[in-house]
Amino acid sequence: MSALVVRGVVLPGEVTQELWVRDGVFQDGPVSGAETLTDEGWILPGLVDAHCHVGIRYGGGHENPDGARWQAKTEARAGVLLARDAGAPVPTRFLDGEPGLPRIIRAGRHIAAPKRYIRDLGVDLDDEADLPGEVRRQAQSGDGWVKIVGDWIDREVGDLTPLWSDVVLKEAIAAAHDEGARVTAHVFGSDALPGLLAAGIDCIEHGTGLTEETIEFMARNQIALVPTLINIENFPEIADSAARFPMYADHMRALHARGDATISAAIDAGVHVYTGTDAGGMIEHGRIVDEIASLVRVGMTAEDAIAAGSWGARSWLGAVQNYMPGERADFVVYREDPRVNLDTLRDPVRVVCAGKVVA
Repeated sequence: MSALVVRGVVLPGEVTQELWVRDGVFQDGPVSGAETLTDEGWILPGLVDAHCHVGIRYGGGHENPDGARWQAKTEARAGVLLARDAGAPVPTRFLDGEPGLPRIIRAGRHIAAPKRYIRDLGVDLDDEADLPGEVRRQAQSGDGWVKIVGDWIDREVGDLTPLWSDVVLKEAIAAAHDEGARVTAHVFGSDALPGLLAAGIDCIEHGTGLTEETIEFMARNQIALVPTLINIENFPEIADSAARFPMYADHMRALHARGDATISAAIDAGVHVYTGTDAGGMIEHGRIVDEIASLVRVGMTAEDAIAAGSWGARSWLGAVQNYMPGERADFVVYREDPRVNLDTLRDPVRVVCAGKVVA
């Protein structure tokens, strides 16, 4: 693998630095024969999609290996060099050794109940008493995260309802923590949130049903939120497809209508918010910049939104980001300071993934 050097302002700092790379990792000091990629620019340690699904086909269903590889490559070309796969129905560890692909942190498979999530994507438990054991299994097979479905449409009720009792949630989340894993939950509505939060959940996905009380609880207890704003835009379409369940359809439209205000309130309250697109299924891969821009739309500063989709998210996910010798060489170079011109994130000068120039 060739040696590289890049010079530029390393964000979030203001100082121009030189980064040296050989054999896919950062090096300490000059490397003989290094190719100069750029002499100036602004450098990020890569963007982060903290809620995506490598292995779910766009439009629905399981991806084959070539499709999963294409999804990962699409993310890398968009500058995403770290992804938290928030539930995948197919194994994707075969991608880990391939050059030029993002690092993927896996949450295993979604854990749901029969007919209470998208068919065939998750593990369905007939008895909720099995939840702690399944959480433990997913924690052991994942990369430090477990994904549970907190609410979904209950066809007998005709609306969103929680899947799990408060008691079993406490046992399940304790089991994950015992395995050294964190737990995140899909939640659209409000009713499932108090039980999940009281049980010690580490993160909430979507969060359109957050209230003043649950927002305050999340802020006080440092529970993260990944709102997937570009996926919330699909709620009216979801409602239109649910004509058989008018109460659910009306609920989804109401959640959509207040979505921006809800996430804005969470930001204002100090909840730690990170970027995730929910790519896979209804969202195409490679749209992380749209999500960053959406956070700005609902009230984040440009710098805070970039942090939520880059260095801040990397720190939250436990990824080293300080370009130390021996670390995997991931970085993206831009022509302009993205804190001043957010659109520059859409046109990187170079994307270097594990030392390989991929865009």
